[in-house]
This record gives sequence, structure tokens and C-alpha cells, in this order.
Amino acid sequence: MATATLALAGFFVSLYLWLWKLGVVGSLSCGPGGGCEYVQTSPYAMVFGIPVAFFGVIGYLGLLVVSLVGLQPRWVQRREPTVALVVLSGAAVGFTAYLTYLEAAVIHAWCRWCLVSAGIITAIFAVSLVGAVRRGR
Repeated sequence: MATATLALAGFFVSLYLWLWKLGVVGSLSCGPGGGCEYVQTSPYAMVFGIPVAFFGVIGYLGLLVVSLVGLQPRWVQRREPTVALVVLSGAAVGFTAYLTYLEAAVIHAWCRWCLVSAGIITAIFAVSLVGAVRRGR
């Protein structure tokens, strides 16, 4: 349930950033300094011509679906959903670490929404890892 809640929160953060990138949301609310817009308009905000935030939308949606499947009576006692959460969120943590490195070392600006997303995906990874360890016993 914790991973589902976190994934839903991450989905909304990523959706907000993606909608801003598409021009649907007029302004990016980030607080003083304007770091969010600077990061979101940098060349690193796109991968293969696709906004990074869209990858977040899809990733968090996938984590939400796996989390909800794992809550179903048929899957509660099985390890597969938990292992899938560890693998998916672990890959996302790696990608997020790379993006955070880019913010610090290359772009020299911080997007607060990106940092919130980084915290959320790290929490999902930690919770799913604890769940996997507990199921392994």
C-alpha cells in the first residue's frame, strides 16, 4: 500500500512537469530562483526527443499498477510483484541519480519538483526492498 501511495504521488509530480513541458500548464511553480524552468528547458530534459517527465509519468504509472496488482488476494502471498517493484524502482533510482548528477555538475541548477520525485522513487525502492527481504525469510 505504501508503494502504491508513493507511486501515485510521483505520478502527479511527473504529470505536472510533463504537462508544463507540453505547454498545458502555464507556469512552473517552483519558488524563488527559477531553477525548475532552467532545468526543464535544458537539453538534458529530453531523451530521444521525449521529455524526461514523460518517462516519469510512465514509470510511476507502472509502479502503481504493479503495487495494486500485489495487493490483490491472488498475488498477496507471491513474491513476483515485490521483486518487480525492486527491479523497476532500482532502475529508476539509477536514472534519477544520473539526472540529479546532471543538475548538480552540468546544469548547475536544482528543480525542486525533480528533487521531490527523487525522494519519492528512493522511498519506493527502500520500501520495496524491505518488503522483498521480509518475503525472502
